[in-house]
Amino acid sequence: MAETNLITKSDLTRAREIDFVTAFGGSIAKLMEAIGVTRQIPKQAGTTLKAYKASGKLATGEVGEGETIPLSKYETTVVDMQEITLKKWRKAASAEAIIDRGYDQAVDMLTDEMLRDVQKTIRKDFFDLLGKGTGEAKGDTFQAAIAQAWGKLQVLFEDDSVNAVYFLNPLDVADYLAGAPITLQTAFGMSYVENFMGLGTVILNSSVPQGTIYATAKENLVLYYIPVNGADLGSAFEFTADDTGYIGIHEEADYTNMTAADTVVCGMTLFAERVDGVVKATIGGGE
Repeated sequence: MAETNLITKSDLTRAREIDFVTAFGGSIAKLMEAIGVTRQIPKQAGTTLKAYKASGKLATGEVGEGETIPLSKYETTVVDMQEITLKKWRKAASAEAIIDRGYDQAVDMLTDEMLRDVQKTIRKDFFDLLGKGTGEAKGDTFQAAIAQAWGKLQVLFEDDSVNAVYFLNPLDVADYLAGAPITLQTAFGMSYVENFMGLGTVILNSSVPQGTIYATAKENLVLYYIPVNGADLGSAFEFTADDTGYIGIHEEADYTNMTAADTVVCGMTLFAERVDGVVKATIGGGE
């Protein structure tokens, strides 16, 4: 009879799954902190996310004695939102691959690489979304372009205190960084600098087209996600997830074809509530 509290193979599988989701959750949480995202909305089963924009006009406050005070007219309109989708990935290692390369190389190392590729996919989707921003600015040099983007944000969000965040290609800012006494930090596979030139937080990633700067207010960004341990998924499927529920993984052996398979699911998007609040600044050919 096996001893009490003996660590079994199934326990180790669970530990590997926990390491996977913890690495992802910790990394994305650090990125959310760096960008300044404070609104995180989990999708509920059977619901659709909608955003509303308030608009209207304030009536004149100059009212004569005894006259009826005119009404100020305001209304809310629905802003189109792209519905979130659950993305699914799977990989499998054969028994022969495990025998030939060992379990660590055939399964664990490839799972780590899979995690990095999932992060790349999410980053690309986010930068593609930023590319739909309708605000425009331009400057002859990098410093001029980012300053123009900052100025544009002050106009777009003139009624709010703007905490700006900028997304750049590292090649556009490499020369400046070479001579600047700044500290680079990393989160979710991206480097970032806080209080860059006194203008806000700068995120560096090659997914941003060279020659372009995306800028918006931190308050304009929202994280919308499908909790893999919620949204009724947990009633039908068994995934290991951390407290955030951003990503889930299930590892099991398939004896019908002698493979060790990993299934990964993730449904999350970082979007701008106001598309017109995202500025695309062009480096070169500025005013």
